[in-house]
Amino acid sequence: MYQRQVSFGEAVNRAIAQNYCNFSGRSSRSEYWWYVLFTAIISCGVSLIFSGNQTTMSIISGIVNLVLLLPGLGLCVRRLHDTNRSGWWILIGFIPVVGWILLIVWFCQDSQRGPNQYGPEPNLVA
Repeated sequence: MYQRQVSFGEAVNRAIAQNYCNFSGRSSRSEYWWYVLFTAIISCGVSLIFSGNQTTMSIISGIVNLVLLLPGLGLCVRRLHDTNRSGWWILIGFIPVVGWILLIVWFCQDSQRGPNQYGPEPNLVA
C-alpha cells in the first residue's frame, strides 16, 4: 500500500469546496503544498492585476486573504494531524523565525504510516 499524491486541482478542490472550514482529519503533504502554491499564485495575480492602484489592490488582496484564511488554517491543522501532532501546535507560528521554521519542517515531514488518533492515513491506495 502507498499514499497517492493528489493533483493541483484536486488539492484546491478539497481545501476550498470539500473541507472549507474542516479542522478534523488528516491531509497529505502533497495536498498541503499544492494549496500553498495556489494561494501564492492567487496573491501574485492580484498584485499584478491591481498594481496600478494601491488602494484597490489592498482592498481586493484583503478580501482574497480573508476568503482563503479558513481553508488554509484547516489545512494546516489537518497537516499537523497527519504528522501526529495536535492542531494547537499551529500557534507556535507566533514565535518569530523559530516557530515558522519548526512549522515548515513539520509540514515537510512524511505522513505517519497507518491510522492515528486523528483518522486514517490520507489517500491510501492498495
